[in-house]
Amino acid sequence: MRDAREVLVRPVISEKSVGMVEENKYSFWVNPAANKIEVKAAVEKMFKVHVEDVRTINVHGKMKRVGRYTGKTPDRKKAIVTLKAGDRIEGFAGL
Repeated sequence: MRDAREVLVRPVISEKSVGMVEENKYSFWVNPAANKIEVKAAVEKMFKVHVEDVRTINVHGKMKRVGRYTGKTPDRKKAIVTLKAGDRIEGFAGL
């Protein structure tokens, strides 16, 4: 099992993810090799909350162009974590 800091890369800060906080759902960019069980354990360990559900999404990178040069943004994995009623992650509350 991976360490919690290896699993969770950083939180997703967007309009949609901040809106989901009202529904007790939090979004994180996670290690692409991590599974739902590891994500659940990492969130519970780092934030001392109880996780009800974990949904993962593989986000494919987009093609980008600067002048005549083309490239691709990296593929990433996003996890949407639903917490038990009454639990909160304080870092998201101020957004």
